[in-house]
Amino acid sequence: MLAVTAPLLAGCDQANTATAAAQTPEPDVSVVTVKPQARAMLRELPGRIAPTRVADVRPRVSGIIVNRMFHQGTEVEAGDPLYQLDPRPFEVEVQSTEAALMRAKAVQEQATLQARRIATLFAQKATPEAENEKAIANLKQAEADVQGREAEVARAKLNLDYTTIRAPIDGIVGAALVSEGALVVQNDTTSLATIQQLDPIYADFQQSVTEMNQLRRAFESGDLDRIAPDAMKVRLVLDDGSIYKLPGKLLFSEAKVDAYTGQVTLRGEFPNPKRELLPGMYVRVLIEQGIDTDAIAVPQQAIQRNGGGGSEVFVVKPDNLVAVQPVRTGSLQGGQWFVTDGLKAGDRVVVEGFQKFAAGDKVKPQAWREVDAAAAGTLDAKHTAHAVR
Repeated sequence: MLAVTAPLLAGCDQANTATAAAQTPEPDVSVVTVKPQARAMLRELPGRIAPTRVADVRPRVSGIIVNRMFHQGTEVEAGDPLYQLDPRPFEVEVQSTEAALMRAKAVQEQATLQARRIATLFAQKATPEAENEKAIANLKQAEADVQGREAEVARAKLNLDYTTIRAPIDGIVGAALVSEGALVVQNDTTSLATIQQLDPIYADFQQSVTEMNQLRRAFESGDLDRIAPDAMKVRLVLDDGSIYKLPGKLLFSEAKVDAYTGQVTLRGEFPNPKRELLPGMYVRVLIEQGIDTDAIAVPQQAIQRNGGGGSEVFVVKPDNLVAVQPVRTGSLQGGQWFVTDGLKAGDRVVVEGFQKFAAGDKVKPQAWREVDAAAAGTLDAKHTAHAVR
């Protein structure tokens, strides 16, 4: 009896296992269907904010500062007074040169009358020609002396005007580097203050020459389409990860490569009406450098890493069996990995539900909706925050 019963029990166990396997439901997994489409090739590069213009305020005449007429850190316009030097020595100089001018004009008037008298006598042959020539020369000398004195008066008035030190450009004036009572010297290299123009503002960033050559070859081969110059926009990513709301424009690419870093300097210009961007800030620059007309991209979480460090995805075959597919990835943009090799149009790539299956299992694929995933992530974050409290 025992010899007969054992095979019967083993047969029952196998039947129960098969029945349980048949009754196990196929796991639900979220998939995206690969669809090639035109995508802009974005490149994220590190950069620094730089002012559009910088001007150091320096004295054009020597003197004692008697008044500072600006508030540090405020906005000024070109021509606004910043410092006032003691004007009295320059006022005296103006008076002295004006007196000298009056004397020169008196001499000119006398020379004019004398030249007229000699000319009349010479016409009547009552005086020699040498006297007439001498009178004409004296008149011209007096006229030249008047012009010289007028220039001296103009210079003295200009120096008097320079006693009011004015802003050379529009911008934000920084700290006052001198105070009232200080002696400043003409042509001194020490500045009195610095003005920086912040609207618009520059973002200087660099790209390796290797990447630029790769782009050039992609354009020449037709793998990428060029972006029209009027459509090229540059965006900024701030240090907190937020996108600066105002787009900029690419100004130039430097025509030389840095011998030490192997990089080329690029510059973008951005509007800065609220002064949110300040010189020296570290930013990341998003620049559109081309359009891939048939790019393949999958969500970031779809890409898995194997033991060798390579990239792979799980693909649901037409019979709903899961298979591992090695892929080659390009850049990561906006939460999407660009896949350069390994996928084709129509492939169904698993995005969620990896813990429910193994390669070779049969699954029930469902279309992945990014909105639902984002909402689920928000709820998870709220639950985590509540648990921390």
